[in-house]
Amino acid sequence: MTKPQSDRANVGSNEREKESAAVRIETETTTGLNDRTDEKTALIESDTKALTSTEDSDDATDATSDDSETDTDSNAPERNPAQATRRISWSRLLAFGLLPGLALLMAVAAAYLRYQDGLASDSGTARIESVATAKESTIALLSYKPETADKELGAARDRLTGTFKESYTQLTHDVVIPGAKQKHISAVATVPAAASVSATPTHAVALVFINQTVVIGTDNPTDTASSVRVTLDKVAGRWLISGFDPV
Repeated sequence: MTKPQSDRANVGSNEREKESAAVRIETETTTGLNDRTDEKTALIESDTKALTSTEDSDDATDATSDDSETDTDSNAPERNPAQATRRISWSRLLAFGLLPGLALLMAVAAAYLRYQDGLASDSGTARIESVATAKESTIALLSYKPETADKELGAARDRLTGTFKESYTQLTHDVVIPGAKQKHISAVATVPAAASVSATPTHAVALVFINQTVVIGTDNPTDTASSVRVTLDKVAGRWLISGFDPV
C-alpha cells in the first residue's frame, strides 16, 4: 500500500515539473517575441524620426527659399506707371502713326518715280517727233515753184497754228505768191541739221539749220544759210509750228 502512493506522488511531481517547464518555455517564447517586437518598434520609431527630421529640414529649406524670394521681390524696383504708359504711347505712335506714314510716303515716292519715268518717256518721244516735224515743215514753208506756189504754200499753211499761221498766210498771199508768178522765182530749202532745245508732251522748241537756194528768172542761183528757232505745239494729236524766229 505504501508503494503505490509513492508512485502516485512521483507521478504528480513529474507532472508539476512538466507544467513548470512548459510555463517557462512559454514565458521565454513570449519574452523573445516581445523583445523582437520591441526591436521592430524601435526601428520603426527611429525611421519615423528620421523621416520627420528630413521633412522638417525640407520645410525649413522651402520656407527659407520663400523668404528669400519674398525679400527679392520686395527689394525689386517698383515699375513706374508713367514709364509703362510712355512705352504704350510710343508703341501706339509707331503702329498707328509712323508706319502708315512711311507706307504712304513710299507709295507717293513710287507714284512720283513712275510719273517721272512716264514723263521722261513721253518727253523723249515728243523730242523726236517735234524735231522731225520742224525739219519737214521748214522745208515745206520755204520751197516753191512759180507755177505751183499758191498750191504749195497753201498746203504749208496747214502745218501752222496760232498767230504765226495768220502772219505767214498774209505774207505768202500778198508778197511771195505774186512775186513768184511775176518774176518766175523758185526756192528750194534743205535742212542739214536740227536739234531739240526743249520738249514736253504738248510743247517743244527746236533749232533748225537751213540752206536755201533761190533762182529768179534766168539769173544764177543764190544760196543762203540761216538758222531758225522753231516753236511747236501739239494740237489734236499733230505737231504744228506756232513760232518761226531767225537766230
